[in-house]
Amino acid sequence: MTENKLQVIPLGGLGEFGMNMTALRYADEIIVIDSGMMFPEDELLGVDLVMPDLTFLKENHSQVKALILTHGHEDHIGAVPYFLTEIRVPVYGTAFTLALVERRLEEYELEEEPELNIIKPKQILEIGPFKIECIHVTHSIVSALALAITTPLGVIIHTGDFKVDPTPTDNELFDLHTLADYGKRGVLLLLSDSTNADRPGYTESERAVQPRMEDIFSRAQRRLMISCFSSSIHRIQLVLDLSAQFGRKVAIVGRSMTSVSEIAHSLGLLEIPDGVLIRPQEAMGLAPDKVTVLISGTQGEPMSALSRVAVDNHKHISVEEGDTVVLSARIIPGNEKGIFRMIDHMARRGADVLYGHMNPPVHVSGHASMEEMKLVLNLVRPRYFMPIHGEFRQLTKHARLAEHLRASGLEDTFVMESGDVLEIDHHGARRAGKVTVGRVCIDSGSVDDVVEEMVIRDRRHLSEDGIVLPIIAINRQTGRMESLPEIVSRGFALAEEGSDFMQAARQVVAKTLEASNREEKTDWGVIKEKIRADLKRYIVKETSRRPLIMPVILEV
Repeated sequence: MTENKLQVIPLGGLGEFGMNMTALRYADEIIVIDSGMMFPEDELLGVDLVMPDLTFLKENHSQVKALILTHGHEDHIGAVPYFLTEIRVPVYGTAFTLALVERRLEEYELEEEPELNIIKPKQILEIGPFKIECIHVTHSIVSALALAITTPLGVIIHTGDFKVDPTPTDNELFDLHTLADYGKRGVLLLLSDSTNADRPGYTESERAVQPRMEDIFSRAQRRLMISCFSSSIHRIQLVLDLSAQFGRKVAIVGRSMTSVSEIAHSLGLLEIPDGVLIRPQEAMGLAPDKVTVLISGTQGEPMSALSRVAVDNHKHISVEEGDTVVLSARIIPGNEKGIFRMIDHMARRGADVLYGHMNPPVHVSGHASMEEMKLVLNLVRPRYFMPIHGEFRQLTKHARLAEHLRASGLEDTFVMESGDVLEIDHHGARRAGKVTVGRVCIDSGSVDDVVEEMVIRDRRHLSEDGIVLPIIAINRQTGRMESLPEIVSRGFALAEEGSDFMQAARQVVAKTLEASNREEKTDWGVIKEKIRADLKRYIVKETSRRPLIMPVILEV
C-alpha cells in the first residue's frame, strides 16, 4: 500500500446480524472497531458460538495497533477473548464495556494479562495516524459510544449502535452537538447502524416502557417475574424502582443478570433502593404479592433461569397460578420456537405471560428508526456513506435514505458486505477487492474448540440420513473373516435387524472382502474404503439414502 491510501474493511456485521467488526488501515497501521460474535443458526448443529474469521488480521498482525469497543453487547464484544488469543493489542472501551469484557475473559485462560484501557465520552485517543474522539450515544445499553476518527485524508464517523432518545432514563443525552460540529467542518465517510432501517418513524424512548410497567405492577395480584436482557441496565433500574414504590422485594436470578447488575452497581450506573434486594432462596417464602423476580432468559435458551423455572426445574423459583410473567425484550429472529415453547409451559401452570407488541410497550428497541437515521445523515452530511450493522435489505434501505443528500455534497454511497474493501485516497473512494472473511464455529464455549466445516457437514449428514457401522472380525493369522459381518445402524429407518435389506447388505460386505487380495486385507485403510464404496453403492441404489458409513475392523 502507498502512504496516502485509507482502507475501510468490514470483517463482520454487514449482510448479517452479529459478529460486528471493522478494520481501518492507513499506510501500514490498522485499528479494529469491535469484535462481536453471533449465535448459531439451526443448521450449525451442536455449535455454541460463531466468531468472525481473523485471517486478514493475522496475516497483517504487525500492523494491528488497537481494538476499540463501542459498547458492551455480545455482538460487539463476544469475540474479544478469541481475538486476544490470536492478536495481542491494547483494548479500549468505557469502564462498563471493559467490565463486561473482563467477565468474558474469566472464562478463558489467556497466556498474558490483556491491556484494557478505559475511555470516556469527549476523550481523544491518538493511535498512529488516527485521532479518535469518543462521542456519547443513547442505546439500550449504558455507556455506548460513537467514534469520530480523524485520519490524514479526513474524518470517519462510526456511529456504533444507537438510537436518538430525547428522554433517556439516566438523562445522558445523545451528543448530537459534537456530531453536528464534525458535520460543519466536513466528514469524509459516515459508517452508520442500519438495524432498524426498515422501520418508519422514530424509535420510542426508553421511558415509554414505564407506563406499561406501572400498570403491570398496580394490577399484579401475585408474584411478578420480569425478564429482560441482562445488559439493559435502564430496564433493571425501572424494575427496582417500581418494586420499591409498590412495596415488593426483588430477587435477582440468573448468572448473567446477577453479575451484570453487580458490575453496573459497582460503577455507579445502577442505584439499588435500600432493603429491596432478597436472596433467590427467600423469594418463595414471602407473600406472593410482595415479590418481584428479576430473571434472565428472555430468548428461551434451554439452560437459562427462566426456561428452568418454566418446567419446575429451578432450585429456588417456581411459577404458580395467578403469577404474572413479563418478557421485556424483543424476540430475536430464529428464537421464536424456544420462546413460545417456554411461554406455553408458563401458561400451563396458570401464569399470565405478557410479551411482544403492546401499547404502551413492555420493550422498546435500542436502534434508530428511519427518521433518526435521516437526522444523523443530515447532521453529518458526509462526502461518502457506507451503511453498517444489518442484513443486506437493511443496508440497501439505509443507503436509499441518504439519496436526498446528493444535492448537498454526498458523492457516493457504498452498500458493502463483510470482506469488501473500501479504498479512499485524494482521487476519491472506490471498491478495491475483497479480503478473507468467514465464520469460526466454537463448541462448548472454549476458544480452543474450533469446529471445522467438515465436522458440521458430518453432523448434518448424520442428522438427515443416520449412520451405518459394518463390523468385520478378521483372523490375524489367516486374514479370513471369522463370521458374516454384523451391521449396526442408528437413525436409518430401513435397517431393521434380520430384514432382507440387512441380510443383503451383510452379503455385499462379505463379497467385497472375498474379492480382495491378501495385501488389500492387511491394509486396513484400503479395505475400509472398499467396503464403504461398495456398501454405499448398494444402499443408494436400494433406498436413495446416503447414511454415514464407518466400517469397523476387529482383529481376532
